[in-house]
Amino acid sequence: MPASVIADAEGDGGIVTEDDHGHDNDGDRNGRLDEHTIYNLNTALAVVREKLSRLDVEEQCRRAGANYESGEGGPSAGVDYLGERYRVTFADGEVSPVGNSEELSLRERVLVLHYLAKAKGGPPTGRQITYRDLPGGIVYYPTFAKRTVDQMARYFGDCPERLAPAAAAIEGKVADIGDSGVVIAAFNRVPITLALWHGDDEFAASANLLFDGNISDYLEPEDVTIVCEVITWRLVRQAAKQEASD
Repeated sequence: MPASVIADAEGDGGIVTEDDHGHDNDGDRNGRLDEHTIYNLNTALAVVREKLSRLDVEEQCRRAGANYESGEGGPSAGVDYLGERYRVTFADGEVSPVGNSEELSLRERVLVLHYLAKAKGGPPTGRQITYRDLPGGIVYYPTFAKRTVDQMARYFGDCPERLAPAAAAIEGKVADIGDSGVVIAAFNRVPITLALWHGDDEFAASANLLFDGNISDYLEPEDVTIVCEVITWRLVRQAAKQEASD
């Protein structure tokens, strides 16, 4: 992975975020969000917290594949997100890391709450779909691709051997798809498959992200974009870190 790529990964590559109206808001090279985006996220946080406070805690944990927990602070859920455990308290919608799990950004805390609040508990269909198959996916695919699959192809197309070790850091597993492939459990009910096709003198490298046909039972399309972007940059950073230590 070239030095310029490592530098981009360390700076988040100019992360792009999306406001509630589907407009792009470019974060700076450290991924900081502008005031408008933070306002929208705080609004989304307040809405989903209010929704969670009205749900049947045990039933929603079952639907999400989360661990129901009770204690002095009231009922909570142990939610697995990208290989780490987080505790969500239903009374106030707080998302707290468990053990050595990393603190989450505001955007990711909202994502975890959206998953827990929306989960319907349906079984996997065994049918894989692309982002274009989601509601509105065809319209928003160019934005999704710019933020995810295009970056995957850019960073891993010339060094596909870096993909599986980077995915292992977030408990991803090798998948038999494309020239290189991995499957990553974003949440217990949301597996995401990354397929990579290597580039050569004739064709540029390409990538795709695939989801189980039931993903709309667990995440809105906007949240699918966010979690795929998070996965993209976690993989890139991890690959850069591993290369630097070689």
